[in-house]
Amino acid sequence: MIDINLIRNNPDFVKERLATRDRELVKLVDKVLELDIKRREIIKELENLRSERNKLSKEIGKLKREGKDVSDIQAKVKELKVRIEKLEEELRKVEEELKNTLLWIPNLPHESVPVGEDENDNVEVRRWGEPRKFNFEPKPHWEIGERLGILDFKRGAKLSGSRFTVIKGWGARLERALINFMLDLHTSKGYKEVCPPHLVKPEILVGTGQLPKFEEDLYKCERDNLYLIPTAEVPLTNLYREEILREEDLPIYLTAYTPCYRREAGAYGKDIRGIIRQHQFDKVELVKIVHPDNSYEELEKLVRDAEEVLQLLGLPYRVVELCTGDLGFSAAKTYDIEVWLPSQNRYREISSCSNCEDFQARRMNTRFKDSKTGKNRFVHTLNGSGLAVGRTLAAILENYQREDGSVEVPEVLRDYVGTDVIK
Repeated sequence: MIDINLIRNNPDFVKERLATRDRELVKLVDKVLELDIKRREIIKELENLRSERNKLSKEIGKLKREGKDVSDIQAKVKELKVRIEKLEEELRKVEEELKNTLLWIPNLPHESVPVGEDENDNVEVRRWGEPRKFNFEPKPHWEIGERLGILDFKRGAKLSGSRFTVIKGWGARLERALINFMLDLHTSKGYKEVCPPHLVKPEILVGTGQLPKFEEDLYKCERDNLYLIPTAEVPLTNLYREEILREEDLPIYLTAYTPCYRREAGAYGKDIRGIIRQHQFDKVELVKIVHPDNSYEELEKLVRDAEEVLQLLGLPYRVVELCTGDLGFSAAKTYDIEVWLPSQNRYREISSCSNCEDFQARRMNTRFKDSKTGKNRFVHTLNGSGLAVGRTLAAILENYQREDGSVEVPEVLRDYVGTDVIK
C-alpha cells in the first residue's frame, strides 16, 4: 500500500510513477485525493458538532441545578445526536472506500526501473552458460516424460482436469531431489527453513497484495473462508504481520518448499502442453525481511542465490530486468531469471525476484524500532523463487536429454536421485 501522506503531499510524483505502469492508474490517485478531502471535511464537521454537543450538555446540567427549563436545549442536543450519527456512518463508508481504493493501487516503480509497456521492453542484464548444440532434434519435455513413463498427463486430467499432472517413478524422485537440493543450498546460505500452512485467511493475501485485485486467480474454501496459497511468499512474508521487530533481528532470511495453487484465470490457451503452467506446482521460495537502507543490496544478493541453483545444475539462463509495464502488483523492482528450453529455442521464466520496499509491510503493519530515532519504521520485504521446481524439472529433461530418449541426471543431483541416468 502506498503511503497516503505521499499521495497528499506529492500527488504529481505518485501519478508520474504510476503512469509508467498504466496511465489509467492516475484516476485512482485522483479518487484517493477526493475521498481524503471528503474524509477530512466530515471529521472537521464531526469535531465541531461533538464540541457543540458537549457544551450544550454541560449547560443542561447547570440549568437543571438552577431549576430552569432545559427542553429546548435537550431538543437541540437530540438533533445534534442524529446529525452526528449520520456523519459517523458517512465517515465509515468514506474511510472504507478510501481503504479499498488504496488497496487497488500497485506499488510505485523504483526510478531505476526501465520504462516500458510489456515484456518486450524488458532489459537483458546478463547470461550464463551456452545452450547445448544437439546432433539430433531435441524433444519437448512432455514427450520425453511420457516416453520415460514419469509424466502422466492423462491420469492427471482424469483425477483433476486440465493443467494437472501426475509425476511418477524416477520423475517423482527427481522432483523430490530438486526440492531437497534447493532447500539444502539455501539453508547453507543462512535462510531459515519454514513449513507454513497452505491455507490462509483473506487478510493474509491482502497483506502481500493478492487480494483484492487477484481474487479470480485464487482457490477459495468457501465454508471456512480460507484460501489455498498461490506461493509460499504469502505465509512467509506475513509471519511478522502486526509485529514490531527489533532492528538487530534484521535481516530475516526465510525459505520454504510448498505446493502452490493458481487458477491461471488469465492464461487461457497459454502453455497448454507440459508442466510449465499448472494449477498445482511445487516451488521453493525465498523471502527477505530487511532494513530499508539496504534492501536493494539485498535484492542483488537474492537474485544471485536463485542463479546459483541453475549454475550448479548446469542449466543455461539469462537475467532480465522487468520494465514498468511488466512489473508485478506489489513490486518496486523485479529481475526475472529465464532458463533455456531447447524445444522452444528460447528462455522461459523460472524465477522472479522482487523488492517490494515497504508496500507489503504497510498492508501487514510490519515494523521495526529504529535505534537512531527510536521511532517505528516499516521494514522492506523481498521475495523470489529459488526455484519453481516443475519448471526446473522440465528444463533438466530438455537440456539433459539423449538421443535414445533417456535423460542424464545433473551431477549435483545424482546422490539425491540415486541414479546417473533416467531410462
